[in-house]
Amino acid sequence: MINISPRQLEVFVQIALHGSVRAAAERLYLTQPAASMALAEMERQLDTPVFARERGRLHLNARGRELLPLAQELLERHAEFARRGSGSEGMATLAGELRVGASNTVGNYLVGDLLGTFVRDHPQVAIRLRVANTETIASALLDHGLDIGCVEGPVIHPLLEVRPWRDDMLVLCAPPDHPLARRRVLKPADFAGARWVLREPGSATRATSERVLAQLPAGETALELDQIEAIKQAVIAGLGIACLPAVAVTDALATGRLKALKTPFLDLQRRLSLLLHREKYRGALLDAFLGETDSGGTGHALTRRRERR
Repeated sequence: MINISPRQLEVFVQIALHGSVRAAAERLYLTQPAASMALAEMERQLDTPVFARERGRLHLNARGRELLPLAQELLERHAEFARRGSGSEGMATLAGELRVGASNTVGNYLVGDLLGTFVRDHPQVAIRLRVANTETIASALLDHGLDIGCVEGPVIHPLLEVRPWRDDMLVLCAPPDHPLARRRVLKPADFAGARWVLREPGSATRATSERVLAQLPAGETALELDQIEAIKQAVIAGLGIACLPAVAVTDALATGRLKALKTPFLDLQRRLSLLLHREKYRGALLDAFLGETDSGGTGHALTRRRERR
């Protein structure tokens, strides 16, 4: 009879998330030998390894990838059982860890809007925030490395549920001495031959920029950078023009370091969205986060709870 303990599941999950027994032991306040023994005992009971060992790192094998979401669900259900059994299932007593992924605009400029209410209401919950481009956040969700994501770009995958969070506006920016910045009225033809500073492929801002460029005459790519702030500074330095989130350039526009180009002929609005894995168990922490996000004024119904399996 298989008798795998919660501690063994915790070790398995932490190794899967962080790639080493040492990192798992540190996060669980165990000695490294104790963590190694817990993993070895779990694999012995399963009669199969769950990791492939490569160059000192542990990577989930096919069986491990299959078992990881089940292990995470069992741990969440165990914690929920303890809360309810002790009569402390009220939302104010929530504790644990919530792993949130955010694309660059959200993570660098809107993190307060995304996390602020939840953090204030649930101080015992540890938030682990990962900031990366939309493609990376979606990939981490598919690998069960994150509980929820908030991204700028469209994501289409049968295993990912996309829920609208809020609208976002972009602006075309140029340095104040740029020829386009000095024109009172602009038309698409004025952008012929323009030099653009773009985000890296895989980012939502890059996808939006490409949609915008498709509506304009051909130009050239002067630079590709992986951070919005780097693009902003490149434009300020006169290296090109760029399509950037309005929230990221408010200060530069106010101080006159950048000028927003008036382009009513372009659609520069986009939707920020929450991403959830369709097969992930949604326990009390995730339900509470979705509820707080909705009550924070998104205007969208985000609190539809997945029926317990």
